Amino acid sequence: MAVQDGQLNGTELGVYIGGTLIAYSTSATINMNHSTRSTSSKESGGWEDNMEGMRNWDVSCDALYAWLDPAGSAISNSTLSDMFTAYIATRASFTLTFGSTSTTGVGFTKYTGDAWMTSASISAPLEDTATFSVSFQGSGALTQTIDTTP
Repeated sequence: MAVQDGQLNGTELGVYIGGTLIAYSTSATINMNHSTRSTSSKESGGWEDNMEGMRNWDVSCDALYAWLDPAGSAISNSTLSDMFTAYIATRASFTLTFGSTSTTGVGFTKYTGDAWMTSASISAPLEDTATFSVSFQGSGALTQTIDTTP
């Protein structure tokens, strides 16, 4: 899907685990944070002085909760059950990509890094679609890749 007037359709962005899209995702968020450290002293004149501190990042995703695809077959993308099984079995971190692993073109940007699953929840409202939310806390550097393919 092409970028129109410089605006990107959010549908093109998702959260991928090891290159596989989280199934039935409805929204995705990446946060990049930079803490500061106080360098205030009596010479600051009552104003707070700061310098750079630690950086961190996190990713969250909301999705429809399903066990099978609409045809009744196994879901080919990452499900909450897949993430839960991997987390419980090995307590391993996940390699995440925020962006798209298939869309290309000049300026298209994606972010990749290793992260720990920090929370998962399922919502099952009466007579409505069941959904889940999952959150990850980055561990180490977040890498940005900008496509230069014409």
